[in-house]
Amino acid sequence: MGRIRHRRFPARTHPVSLWPLLAVLCAVWVSVTFREAGAQTVEDSWRGLVVAPEYRCAPYKRAEYPYPKSVELRIIDSMGDRIYGPYTGRHFECRWQTDIDHIVALSEAHDSGLCAADRETRRRFASDPLNLALAAPEVNRCGVGGKCAFDADEWLPRINRCWFANRVVEVRRRYRLTIDRREATALERVLAGCADFEMTVVASTGPVPCPDRSKARPATGADVVDALRLWDDNGNGRITCSEARRHRIAPVPREHPAYPYMHDGDGDGVVCE
Repeated sequence: MGRIRHRRFPARTHPVSLWPLLAVLCAVWVSVTFREAGAQTVEDSWRGLVVAPEYRCAPYKRAEYPYPKSVELRIIDSMGDRIYGPYTGRHFECRWQTDIDHIVALSEAHDSGLCAADRETRRRFASDPLNLALAAPEVNRCGVGGKCAFDADEWLPRINRCWFANRVVEVRRRYRLTIDRREATALERVLAGCADFEMTVVASTGPVPCPDRSKARPATGADVVDALRLWDDNGNGRITCSEARRHRIAPVPREHPAYPYMHDGDGDGVVCE
């Protein structure tokens, strides 16, 4: 008979447990995850505001942000009965020489959260004195150097930058508006160097004179042509509220050059309130 050979197997060894190693790796992962989450939370807030890209969750309609003509008087009263433009330091003689400006533009606020707000909130925002200032039309409107509907990353006033930047933050906080990262960075550059946030009223050397009101009466000549050229879009010799709002001159008071070419239905001296 052949010899039976016995195969020898290596001695069984006890496997090394991997659980301690896995536990360490899990602890490291959890620590890193929470640290990153905390950093992200800090990154997404700035001076009490949520930092987020602008988002238009509903169509923007200017008519959903109305405000009464009386807000202009409230602005003037808040500045010691001055008709004053804080962006340039200019003083004016007539109310119709200035526009009512929304420090945080209506469309900007819409895209920063008010697109989801109810109509009452939008109306309250549009007439809130905290967000209102006076400015010459060429400063307030779109054009070279104009504020238009820009945010602080795109436009800053020539003077009163600390006051302006602080107002932007206050308005956004009041209405819980978001702010995009670029605007927050631009505002931080301003605010970091501010000693206070008071509005500086430049001493007046004499207000910008108000043109002769008689020129607002329809007669003949260059004055008639000028008013109609500026605001009569369809060339019918009249200026409608739609045209006035399109050119951002509404509400139109009696002393405004456009008034003689408009219909004042209630005779109160103001059209398109």
